[in-house]
Amino acid sequence: MDIKLKSTLTGHQNPIFCVEKGYYLNTFFTGGNDKGVVEWDIEKNGFKRILCAVTSSVYALKLIPGTAILAIALREGKLLFVDVQEQKLVASLQLGNRAIFALSYIQQKNELLAVGEEGRLYVIDLATYKRIYDLQLSQTTVRSIAVDADETKIALGDKDGWVYLLASEDFHVIERMKLHSLPTTSLAFLQNKLLSGGRDAQLIISDVNQLSNNFSFIPHMFTVYGIYPHPFEPFFATVSRDKSLKFWSNADFALLKNMSRDKMQDGHHLSVNAGIWSEDGQYFFSVSDDKLVKIWELQ
Repeated sequence: MDIKLKSTLTGHQNPIFCVEKGYYLNTFFTGGNDKGVVEWDIEKNGFKRILCAVTSSVYALKLIPGTAILAIALREGKLLFVDVQEQKLVASLQLGNRAIFALSYIQQKNELLAVGEEGRLYVIDLATYKRIYDLQLSQTTVRSIAVDADETKIALGDKDGWVYLLASEDFHVIERMKLHSLPTTSLAFLQNKLLSGGRDAQLIISDVNQLSNNFSFIPHMFTVYGIYPHPFEPFFATVSRDKSLKFWSNADFALLKNMSRDKMQDGHHLSVNAGIWSEDGQYFFSVSDDKLVKIWELQ
């Protein structure tokens, strides 16, 4: 594989915490410690518009597949649903009084999952935008969530290093295990494996049917903030507080590419907080505390 920096986008005035692919193939969204969600244009290598104003920091974004609805999770425990085409707010939910850190989606049930600082799992019916389920999962912050490819299992990770495996059918806990010595900060399903990243700088690989440290390695110097499998190619990306993003082989977890400032002058110069692949897999977008958005092009 080869991947090159296509462009660096400026405009955010504060750290950026999340990024999501766009409704249109040539766009994507970012949010952070600014008072708005920003839409960017890949073809023009620049700012497109402020999608909407927000009242507190944005910690997670999720475009509902097959729709023009973008879910926006805020520090104040609020969840907004914005129609991207019409640029209007369609619903607003107050899920608690503390931050929502991560969002995921179950297509078969048309449900949005939200987790955050209160340690609860919230389930929202997207036909009505009503909260239909609320589970106290942990006594501390739940910062990460992932749904497997066939949508039967949900993984969640908390601040004490525990990973929870739930059945998506009724949200009962199948298994839980303390895999990390510090907070679990990222999760991803990869074929028959569950990958979890933590503040302990570990990437731990478990079997999806039984949580255990089958294999682990240290991909970064500090916290692993995100794990992002490519939509169809056999590799995945990780981003970290150590200011780097790296690309790894699915087969043997070999390092394929290191995009750190040590290796290239154009890398991020503060913590890389999140990333995502474009729908067609051609681009990877990364966002950072350095207030910069970078577009990486796969060649």
